[in-house]
Amino acid sequence: MALQTLLSRNAGVLAVIAATGLTLTSIPAVARAEQVAVGRRAADPGAAEGQVADQLGDRTGRTVVGAGAPALPDGVSARAWTVTDVRTGDVLAARNAHQRLAPASTLKTLFAVTVLPKFRAGAVHKVTPAELAGIGQGSSLVGIKEGRSYQVADLWRGVFLRSGNDAVRVLAAMNGGWTATAREMQARARQLGARDTSVKSPDGYDSPGQVSSAYDLSVFGRAGLANADFAGYCGTTTARFPSKGSPSFEIQNTNRLLSGADGLRRYPGIVGVKNGYTSNAGNTLIAAARRGGRTLLVTVLNPQSGASNAVYHEAGSLLDWGFRAAGRASPVGSLVAAAPGGRTAPSADGARSGAERLSASARPVAAQVSREPGRWSHTTGWAVAGGFAVALAVGAVFGWRMYVRGRRTPGGGS
Repeated sequence: MALQTLLSRNAGVLAVIAATGLTLTSIPAVARAEQVAVGRRAADPGAAEGQVADQLGDRTGRTVVGAGAPALPDGVSARAWTVTDVRTGDVLAARNAHQRLAPASTLKTLFAVTVLPKFRAGAVHKVTPAELAGIGQGSSLVGIKEGRSYQVADLWRGVFLRSGNDAVRVLAAMNGGWTATAREMQARARQLGARDTSVKSPDGYDSPGQVSSAYDLSVFGRAGLANADFAGYCGTTTARFPSKGSPSFEIQNTNRLLSGADGLRRYPGIVGVKNGYTSNAGNTLIAAARRGGRTLLVTVLNPQSGASNAVYHEAGSLLDWGFRAAGRASPVGSLVAAAPGGRTAPSADGARSGAERLSASARPVAAQVSREPGRWSHTTGWAVAGGFAVALAVGAVFGWRMYVRGRRTPGGGS
């Protein structure tokens, strides 16, 4: 009875200890709920920051640029353009990001993202006459000959350096055919979250209804750079190409920011990616460059100035601006939000690579946000668990001491 009396006297103290333990156990659940909510907001920026999503959705022709950014360069006449940080996927500025326009050969980036991982670079393929049938009139060609065997790597150099529609035809035939490849590219675009793109001709040749946007092409360029082979091909300036009459001949990349041809200087830190031209699309370009550990990507569609090499001059001036703005300007949108679930578009073969080495970015946004200061983390979780264990230990010791004291009290019993 004495023990019962003693425990009754200290019931208040024991209750406080128990309440402390229960409170501590509830913290992980609350923090986890906060983490999930933050992850959802990050995965869908429009839900938490509607203004950002609205800025990229602007179709009035207005240029959108984040707070804190330096003045944009003069003379950018392109119908649509974007400037993006490759690592984070942040869009730093844009004009008509989602306007649907003819992409020309910049669509070959989506072709490569879709098909490139399927065939070994060293595999050899013999070209048949049927594979070269249907090439559009006036197409750019690398010079593939029927009956000759080529390594897959040679075909991709023909795609990236010479923008060869003949090389695209052969690779598409290897992939199951022209129509099947177009359907697969369409599905891949949707998988990446690119919803402005409609694929009709895998080589980018003008076709009724074929469109993309500066935003979508930036998504394709960024996804491509996350593949080491893609990054290697798109950054190659010159290469030797097999020839039937001689061992090989030299081909040069038609991206003048990379090659420095036709009176242009090679852009400092240029990484690649892909240029294009058709009478319907005008000049188009996706270009990436690295400076000071940061990689930026610009997409420029159909400059209207009429100046010689306008697409390259405008891309260069936007890259210059982007390197000045990076770290200062608030983003106006994100390419990361494009992919389902808010995930960065993964490399097509899952490899850590080119822009993953350049960008190290293929992680869920929620995972990045949950590691921000003040968010629930594994360290915090262990601290709370340790506190809970201490509370239980203190309660146990306190209870035992009360029990021993009760047994020493005269007249004490069970």
